[in-house]
Amino acid sequence: MSAFARATAVQPLGNGSWRAEVDGAWATGLGANGGYLAALVLRAMAAELADAGRQARSLTSHYLRPPADGEVRLDVEVERSGRSLSTVTARLSQDGALCVLAVAAFAIDLDGALDYATDAPAARAPDEVERLAPVAKVPMTSQFVMRPTMGAALYASADDSVTSGWLQFADPEALDAPALAMFADAWWPSPLPRLTRPVTAPTIDLTVHFRAPAAAAAIVDEPVFVVFRSSTAAGGFFEEDGELWSRDGVLLAHSRQLALLLDGGR
Repeated sequence: MSAFARATAVQPLGNGSWRAEVDGAWATGLGANGGYLAALVLRAMAAELADAGRQARSLTSHYLRPPADGEVRLDVEVERSGRSLSTVTARLSQDGALCVLAVAAFAIDLDGALDYATDAPAARAPDEVERLAPVAKVPMTSQFVMRPTMGAALYASADDSVTSGWLQFADPEALDAPALAMFADAWWPSPLPRLTRPVTAPTIDLTVHFRAPAAAAAIVDEPVFVVFRSSTAAGGFFEEDGELWSRDGVLLAHSRQLALLLDGGR
């Protein structure tokens, strides 16, 4: 079992409730990472749904407060299961305080009226890009191999809010939906190259659309090409759009989040 699988394992409590342990090794300087908490939520949702034929297609998580390291409770409800799609909600809490509120769609494969896709962005091969050293103040960075390829350095007073590169687990793990949710929030926030100093950027909400479950599941020890960009920061909030691509050009997932961009804390 990989480090990520251990850190996102859930155990049943009965009647739609599950327990998990928040692992500080997957934290930022502000506490548990939003993508990591989304992965915990998805583990519990999939376990409660218990239908291997229905893959996660979308997840939206709202973050109310960061849980501390240690035990959390996940209360999951299958709101409706139709012939092809199930809607599932979950509440992650710690010591009675609600931390994450989430809703997800799980569905079977369907025959669509039309298939189409854009081309993957061009990028240097991962073995041509130097690995970024883990950041001591951000524990989760030691859990990944990160190779940035595009965008200015952090705090470089750049003109754009865009960053990209190759991302993979340091301890290999198949890219199921929880892993992709983790990847969607594992890179540094795209506005940071515009700045000249560190700031806090906690996530308010994160939505991930899972586009190619079968292609993702076949990826175990290969990097994923990630692109994150932001167009607007105003009133202390910024949006960020993300894309996660396989090495052979398949869009595995895309994401959007709203986050804070502040000199102080929340």
